[in-house]
Amino acid sequence: MVAMLFACRVVEERSRFNQIPRLLKQQVADIIVNDFGMPELVPSEFGGSAE
Repeated sequence: MVAMLFACRVVEERSRFNQIPRLLKQQVADIIVNDFGMPELVPSEFGGSAE
C-alpha cells in the first residue's frame, strides 16, 4: 500500500525516485516498471532505464 503511494507520487512527478525510503525502493520500482509501464522513471540499478 505504501509502495503504491510512493509509485503514484513518482509517476505524477510529485516526488523523485531518490526521495523514496531505501527499504521501499525495489517495491516502488517494480510497481512503476511492471504496473505503470514507465521504466524511464526508475534507475537502471532497480530495473528501469533512467540514468
